[in-house]
Amino acid sequence: MSVNDVLLVGLGAVGTIYAYILQSSKLARVTVVARSNYDVVNAKGMYIRSRKYGTHDAWKPYRLASSVAEAADRPYSYVILTTKAIPEVIKTPRILEPLLSRPYIERYPQPTYVLLQNGLGVERDLYHSVKALNQGEPKIVSTVVFIAANLVEKNIVNHNHFDRITIGMYRHGDHLTTTNSPDENAILTDFGTMLETGGSELIIATEIQRKKFAKTFWNITFSSFATLTGSSLTAMFRPPPEGGQSYTPYIAPQTATIVEKTVIPVLRAILREMITLGRALGYTDDENGLPSSLVDSAISSTAELHRDPAMQTVPSMLLDVKNGLPIEVEVIVGEVIRMAKETGVDVPQRKPLQRIETLYALLVIIQNQILGGLR
Repeated sequence: MSVNDVLLVGLGAVGTIYAYILQSSKLARVTVVARSNYDVVNAKGMYIRSRKYGTHDAWKPYRLASSVAEAADRPYSYVILTTKAIPEVIKTPRILEPLLSRPYIERYPQPTYVLLQNGLGVERDLYHSVKALNQGEPKIVSTVVFIAANLVEKNIVNHNHFDRITIGMYRHGDHLTTTNSPDENAILTDFGTMLETGGSELIIATEIQRKKFAKTFWNITFSSFATLTGSSLTAMFRPPPEGGQSYTPYIAPQTATIVEKTVIPVLRAILREMITLGRALGYTDDENGLPSSLVDSAISSTAELHRDPAMQTVPSMLLDVKNGLPIEVEVIVGEVIRMAKETGVDVPQRKPLQRIETLYALLVIIQNQILGGLR
C-alpha cells in the first residue's frame, strides 16, 4: 500500500496515542500540530506509558508543527482533529482555517477530514465550511473512540490496556442510510487499514451517528456524574483495598448499600431517557439501532472496568475541570437536549429528559465558571 501524508491536530492524550498508532503502521507520514505543548514536545518529545503499546521515551512523530498554518505547506490525504469539541470557545472551521483558505485550496485538493471527538453534531460546522468552498461534497469521517488515556503532564501520557475506534462516513442530514457506497468503503478501508496495522481495534460502521449516540450514552451519564461529584468512577464501583493493597477512591463499607440503592437507579434512569430519545430519532431496538440492553451493559461494563485496583484513568471531562479547562458540555449534553426539543420528545406532559436537563444545567454553571475565570 502507498504511504499517506496525514495531519493530526491536537497532541493531547488521544492525539498522542493515535499519532503513535498511525506512525507505527508505517503507512502514514504523520505531521502533528502541537498547540499548547509544542515547546516541550519539540525539546523533549512525548513520554508514552502504555499497558498496551509499552513505554516510549522522547517519542516524536514524523514532523512536528506549532500551528495548522505552519503545517499547511503540503497536501494531506487525511486531516485528523483530536482536540475537544467546544464550539462556545472555538468552532472547528476556525481551528482548521488555513486548510480552508483560498491560497490552500488553489494549490491542493481538500483532504478527508477525520474527527476523533466526543459528542453529537460535531461535524456540522466543518461540513458547511467545506461545502462552501465548492470543491465537491465534503469527505468527513466521524468516529467513536473508547480509550483510557490521560495527559498527566504536557508531554507525558498514561494509557491503559485498550483502545477501540469505530469509523463511519458523515452524511449531512441523514442518519438512516445504513449502506456504505463504494467510494465511502474505499475511504474507510484505507484509513482503517492504517489504524489496524498500527495496532488499534477497529470497527467500520455503515451508519456512524447511532454509534456516536450510543457512546454519548456513556458520556452523558458517567462523565457527568464524575465531573459533578469531583470523583473518579471507582468511587461508585471499587471495593475497599484488602491484604496490603492501597488505593483511593473506593466505596466505603458504611455507604455501600446506600450507593447501590440510590446511585445506580439514577444512572439507569438517565440511560433510559437516552433510549427514549433514540426511539424518537428512529433507532430501532436491535444491534443495528439502539438496543435497550445498552442500559444494563453500560452499567455492568463500567462497573467491571472500575473495580480494577490498577484503574487510574478518570473521565476527561473531570480532568478538564480539575485543570480549569473548558468542558464538552454543549456537544455531549446540550446537543441531546436540543435534539429532544427538535423531535418533540420533551412535551410538557411527559418531560422524559428531566434528569438530563438537570445534568445540563449543573454542568453549564461549571462551564460558565471556567470560562469566566472564576475557578
